[in-house]
Amino acid sequence: MRKTYHVEARWEPEANVWVSNSDVAGLVIETATLAEFEALMRLLIPEMLADNVGPDGAASVEWKSFGTFELERVEIRRHSLSF
Repeated sequence: MRKTYHVEARWEPEANVWVSNSDVAGLVIETATLAEFEALMRLLIPEMLADNVGPDGAASVEWKSFGTFELERVEIRRHSLSF
């Protein structure tokens, strides 16, 4: 049976980085962008899972990202169209 592993990328505003939370043993990722996070995750996970499921084993990885940001000022712009 194929096992599904889970990875979360969470934004840490104090450090301005994305950090990992995962059930993949030993996976620790900290990057400045989500693109870097995904690239590093795709590089590291196959190597780490080979130890757990074997080189011929099958596995799925589900990943999500979470983050919040503060808005100091919101400006609403209204556009009018003329024909």
